Amino acid sequence: MEDTPEGRDRDAQGRARQARPRDALGRPLPYDAAGVEPVPEAALPPQETIDTARELLEAGRPFSAHEVFEARWKACPLAERELWQGLAQICVGLTHSARGNDVGAVRLVDRGIARLDEYARSDGPLYGLDPVAIATCARARVRPPSGG
Repeated sequence: MEDTPEGRDRDAQGRARQARPRDALGRPLPYDAAGVEPVPEAALPPQETIDTARELLEAGRPFSAHEVFEARWKACPLAERELWQGLAQICVGLTHSARGNDVGAVRLVDRGIARLDEYARSDGPLYGLDPVAIATCARARVRPPSGG
């Protein structure tokens, strides 16, 4: 990883990469701080993706779970895109909630659930996931903004 004149971390191919450590909610920390273990950038097989994301969620790391789902979404067959993108968006919503952004949390969870609903109407594999249970759990974990 190298620091460019623009001040952005880049990998050997010149792509922007965040070299700074991150906290459990994905916020960058100072370079010399100890952060959480980064997740693999490469897409995992579907069941491993689900298992890894579940472990990260249970450990209070929804941002990292989002990164695992996002890697799968970017590598998955086109027909499965709604599933993996929906799961990633739900995790981003949970991250917003944990950071205190209730408006963003509700919006992202709703978007993710809409994608899961759309995918559930297809013939695509669910890999043992229950979209209704995921939606119920996600909605229970985010707070609607006060006054609305």
